[in-house]
Amino acid sequence: MTKEKAQARREHLQKMRAEQKRKERRAALLMWGAGGLIVVVLVGVVGFYLVNQARETSLDAVVNVKYDAGQHVTTAVKYKETPPVGGEHNPYWQQCAIYDKPIHNEHAVHSLEHGAIWITYRPDLPKAQVDKLKEVASSTGQQDYMLVSPFPNLPAPVVATSWGHQLKLQSPDDPKLEAFIRKFQNGADTPEPGAVCGGPQAVTTTADQAPLPPVSDQQAPMETISPAPSQSQQ
Repeated sequence: MTKEKAQARREHLQKMRAEQKRKERRAALLMWGAGGLIVVVLVGVVGFYLVNQARETSLDAVVNVKYDAGQHVTTAVKYKETPPVGGEHNPYWQQCAIYDKPIHNEHAVHSLEHGAIWITYRPDLPKAQVDKLKEVASSTGQQDYMLVSPFPNLPAPVVATSWGHQLKLQSPDDPKLEAFIRKFQNGADTPEPGAVCGGPQAVTTTADQAPLPPVSDQQAPMETISPAPSQSQQ
């Protein structure tokens, strides 16, 4: 092989090696670029999900009101809010349960004082939405501190109430409902934490079944304490 041919062969091999390295660099750049793009997309998706979830469960719309506790009266009470969020109430509390008819405000407010959540809905709410509301109420939080009942002339289709806190909702599908229950049921503002929302002295009738009982101070029921709520129930 002549020197010219040998030189030409070396140059050709060098060009092939250089071309191969360029291809490898391009492949590496494409791989890292694609990987980086995937990471950016994943971060964006996760970030969007977290922001969207925070927005959907935000409780910024909750109305907060201060009321003194322990104000027992035996007459009907005219409340400022609809439904009421605290204030004077009957010595008897409402048995925490799901009712298909309205209950007395005065009994329900006493249950709020014990840490209950009171979910009210318009009587003309479609049955499918009422069923969904009952499903949420039956699967979220503590069932022995959950009141559900229709409420005439409600300012929104669904209203969630605890002592001193209230949230108006357009639908039982709104994730804010579950967030409200988890935050305020037996929450930090509960005036009588641990007091039962049931028991033999609780009222189990609806408003159309019985009037407000004329209770004297001597007949007032004894308020008992229930076991501390378990975190697993939240």
